Amino acid sequence: MNIRDFQPLRRRKYFLISFMPSDLHNAAAGSFASAFAALVLCPTELVKCRLQTMYETQMSGKIAKSQNTVWSVVKSILRKDGPLGFYHGLSSTLLREVPGYFFFFGGYELSRSFFASGRSKDELGPVPLMLSGGVGGICLWLAVYPVDCIKSRIQVLSMSGKQAGFLGTFITVVRNEGIDISYHLPCWEL
Repeated sequence: MNIRDFQPLRRRKYFLISFMPSDLHNAAAGSFASAFAALVLCPTELVKCRLQTMYETQMSGKIAKSQNTVWSVVKSILRKDGPLGFYHGLSSTLLREVPGYFFFFGGYELSRSFFASGRSKDELGPVPLMLSGGVGGICLWLAVYPVDCIKSRIQVLSMSGKQAGFLGTFITVVRNEGIDISYHLPCWEL
């Protein structure tokens, strides 16, 4: 079956679906897929954020050296909160992933279209593809870095049971540190 077989259908007003995905379709598909990826990312990033915080507090001398391993953090979460404890910060992860990957795939596909300039995107070489990936990454992080910082704080604060949800954490950060704090400090720095 070929796309030309559908040309009579494309002329009809009720035929709304294009069989050639557009840049917008690809961005929306990436965004949709990221919602499922968040189910794996949230537990992984929870452990990562806690390990980073434990390391930083040890280096600053605020806590004594202890054995901080991935396994010790996993056991601590399971003991304290059970299996659902791995999903502290899931709503914030979704808030970062869904729009973030829309911007990533949108930026990636638009830059591929720019480099293709009339040719098929499938004909692009490795350099334009790498540059397109870089543009996609820049688009993602420019759009969601502040959300990522709030998410990381929520996941770290959940260690002590002091998390206040996304909005509460965001308001506290803005009130105490200003609106632009998340763009000029490492987000896991507390």
